Amino acid sequence: MSSTQPDVDRVPAYPEPPASLLWHRRGPKARTLTPAQQRRNRELLDVAQRSPRPRSTKALAEAR
Repeated sequence: MSSTQPDVDRVPAYPEPPASLLWHRRGPKARTLTPAQQRRNRELLDVAQRSPRPRSTKALAEAR
């Protein structure tokens, strides 16, 4: 038999704090993006994911 205790869900010793008020959006809803803006965001994301990241700030400064 194993000497380890079985996995049990443990109840925290203190309750979680309430959710931040900043999580709840008040005011006007965000504007929806136009198809052209969505396309541009996808293109920029694609380029950002494909380009290698600089290894140091020195390499970043040389790239400029």
